[in-house]
Amino acid sequence: MKTNEFNYELPEHLIAQHPLEKRDQSRLLALNANDGTIRHYHFPDIRHLLKPGDGLVINNSRVIPARLIGRKRYTNGRAEFLLLKQTLLNHWEVLAKPAKRIKAGTEVIFGKNDLRAIVREEKDEGLRIIEFITERPVFEVLEELGEMPLPPYIHEHLDDRERYQTVYSRHKGSAAAPTAGLHFTKELIEEIESMGVIIIPVTLHVGLGTFRPVQAEDIEAHEMHEEYYEITEESADAMNRIKSSGGRIVAVGTTSCRTLESAMCNGGSFIEAGSDWTRLFITPGYQFRWVDVLITNFHLPESTLLMLVSAFAGKDLVMESYRQAVDASYRFFSFGDAMWIER
Repeated sequence: MKTNEFNYELPEHLIAQHPLEKRDQSRLLALNANDGTIRHYHFPDIRHLLKPGDGLVINNSRVIPARLIGRKRYTNGRAEFLLLKQTLLNHWEVLAKPAKRIKAGTEVIFGKNDLRAIVREEKDEGLRIIEFITERPVFEVLEELGEMPLPPYIHEHLDDRERYQTVYSRHKGSAAAPTAGLHFTKELIEEIESMGVIIIPVTLHVGLGTFRPVQAEDIEAHEMHEEYYEITEESADAMNRIKSSGGRIVAVGTTSCRTLESAMCNGGSFIEAGSDWTRLFITPGYQFRWVDVLITNFHLPESTLLMLVSAFAGKDLVMESYRQAVDASYRFFSFGDAMWIER
């Protein structure tokens, strides 16, 4: 398939620039892939779409202040790093800007020499392996010097960092938020649990694989970057029990969906606990083995996320739902509205 088959027209004013005052005030477009029906709700109405015995799978990864802006030692030139994944104790893979001017051996200073980084390895596509030089834990210093890695289409300042975190975020490691979870409040989650829905945490640290744009003309030529995921024994057992008893697995976000589809055992009949790295690229034609319902935001044109959603519900139906969402002035992307997709 061609990448441009996943393009659509989006007026710029529909790109949400800030979160709503309350997380669950967002709208919810419900798409049924079985009969093609589209209905319009508000996010708290998800209580009426979930059923007792469902498993609601959430990604509890926490976004780190992964954007660091510093100065190169000796030349004083600007250097920007977006931290993608930790490779060793103080070693990270980063996306560097301007990459052509940041070579192996370059030393970058952040703050008032509070943190230093030395480029140890050059990789393709602007990627670098750096080593932080610090006497303090890197995560501690990042809280002081780092900025939240908001997407480039968001131009407004975010006053409250927690609004780019889910209320259930726990494990630090993501370079972008699993945005489908931003709509949930603690109160809504408690109410959903009281209905008999099982809340099941998994972890996928969002990195370059999720938000890197597709630049290849044919989608088959796009290579996903690996992302780390983890599923505990408790979560795997809960999901396997739900599936065996006929319940539905409801994945909150494309990251939860990719985690579950990546963790299927070889025979495809149950979820395996453990941790691993995934490069799974889900495109139309993929046979989903585990996820029954997907809760997700509206995604960028020609993105891997839109391709995953199109694989889940059918490209033509998804593109029609996007057209209707534009006509109905839904808010798009990270701080935008949500979809409920069942199949």
